[in-house]
Amino acid sequence: MKDPNTGKRVSRHNPESEWVVQEVPELRIVDQEVWDAVKARQKTFAFTVTKGEEPDGTLNDRRRPKHLFAGLVKCGCCGGGYSMISKNLLGCSTSRNKGTCRNLRNIRRDALEASVLNGLRTHLMDPALFKEFCDAFTREMNRLRIEQSANVIGHRKELERVQRELDRAIQAILDGVPGIQLKDKIGRLETRKAELIAMLSTASEPPPLLHPNMAEVYRQRIARLHERLQSEETKAEAVDILRGLVDRITLQPDGNGLAIVLRGDLAAMLSFAANTKLRREYEEARPPCGDRACLRSRIASIVGCGGRI
Repeated sequence: MKDPNTGKRVSRHNPESEWVVQEVPELRIVDQEVWDAVKARQKTFAFTVTKGEEPDGTLNDRRRPKHLFAGLVKCGCCGGGYSMISKNLLGCSTSRNKGTCRNLRNIRRDALEASVLNGLRTHLMDPALFKEFCDAFTREMNRLRIEQSANVIGHRKELERVQRELDRAIQAILDGVPGIQLKDKIGRLETRKAELIAMLSTASEPPPLLHPNMAEVYRQRIARLHERLQSEETKAEAVDILRGLVDRITLQPDGNGLAIVLRGDLAAMLSFAANTKLRREYEEARPPCGDRACLRSRIASIVGCGGRI
């Protein structure tokens, strides 16, 4: 169509009712199964930003890391990130870009990765510390089991009592008592009965107790994971697993070199070693902070929140 003001042609979409659609499967370059699988995968990564809100960096988080621990390495002086300053060297970004940090120490990427992998194999799952953690974890889980069992028993008894009262109220109506007099009471009893049934149906057992040999199992799995990093076929999956075990890597100037402080996600490590859904159950079982120290604080005090390499 021509724009009457400018005389230029303007393209416009035809109404969808006028479209002519024809299937040409011989021109397909991707199988339907592959196409459907990719679309399903894309949906899992899809996200939207509400109008007026600032992006939260979600897209950056979903980029494939350029190297094994990209984005996890921080400067111990300023808290800024360590990034690649040459093909093989990592340096403090704040020091080089803003000049507000005095940490000019560099580290080779391969040396850092080797040290961190060694720390994951040894320091973060030291047998003596892990045994102490297992004892504390077992005591806490036993306490939770006792508390939860008491709650479940109490709810079951209350449910039985509520049901008896409902039966008596119904029998009273059958005996001639006007229903209007018992209407409110029956309503409250029915509401409480539904609440109790819901609580009992969602009651779950605390996570399983830890096997004392899990530290050794963990080290063996880390060793096998290191082997998978050497293969291009399994490297991507191994990288994702390893990054999930590390919370933060801090590089702190120490003498003429850098001290590497590795902080790992203990719940993820336990899940990785047990190869179960222990991480989710572990998180759900943690008591809230308040009158008593939460389980994570107790673990932090035992394990020291990480290992120093």
